Amino acid sequence: MRILLVDDEVELTDPLSRVLTREGYNVDVAYDGAAGGQLATQGSYDLLILDWMLPQKTGLEIAVQLRRTGQTTPILFLTAKDTVDDRVAGLDAGADDYLVKPFELRELLARVRALLRRKAADMSLVATQRLQVADLELDCENQLAYRQGRIIELSEKECQLLAFFMHHAGQLLTHSQIQQHLWGDGDQPSSNVLAALIRLLRRKIEVANEAPLIHTVYGKGYRFGTTGDIL
Repeated sequence: MRILLVDDEVELTDPLSRVLTREGYNVDVAYDGAAGGQLATQGSYDLLILDWMLPQKTGLEIAVQLRRTGQTTPILFLTAKDTVDDRVAGLDAGADDYLVKPFELRELLARVRALLRRKAADMSLVATQRLQVADLELDCENQLAYRQGRIIELSEKECQLLAFFMHHAGQLLTHSQIQQHLWGDGDQPSSNVLAALIRLLRRKIEVANEAPLIHTVYGKGYRFGTTGDIL
């Protein structure tokens, strides 16, 4: 599970990052709103922990921006703002939970676990439904895709990869993020294996005069969608 922690209080952020890492999470840290907003937009995270008051851009502004672009990543606010109006503003901006400073570490970890369980349940529900980006539709349950009247049979790994792309359409997904999603923390294959899987998937979902959907970002990874989706 990948967590982004954005807080300008180093005396809080650094020890909290170490605790979350010891709990088994992969943690990225940013100390201002500009860097945090960029990571949140470009990265593929399972949870965002945002301070409200940040230099350059507030956590509230980050949350509003992400929700406007359709991102559903759970957001936990950490803040000293504790009035009812503040809580309402945070939740209306797109936060899923709210923890007032100072807080007990045990409570924060419990809320992190609860938000991640909720996301896992939501993803499980989505996996039984159909996903659509542009003219491509994916039936995860039956490992079938449909495009312009074609029925496309997919292997399990191809289906997992395509679903990951479609969940994050328009975002840059790095090689390591994709490998982590497909193979977890165990022995991961070489980059050639991922490249071969991408090539096979392209051959299946992009034929004849159909618009390309998988776009290589050289030296970094891939973006998924039509040209209009990723601009």
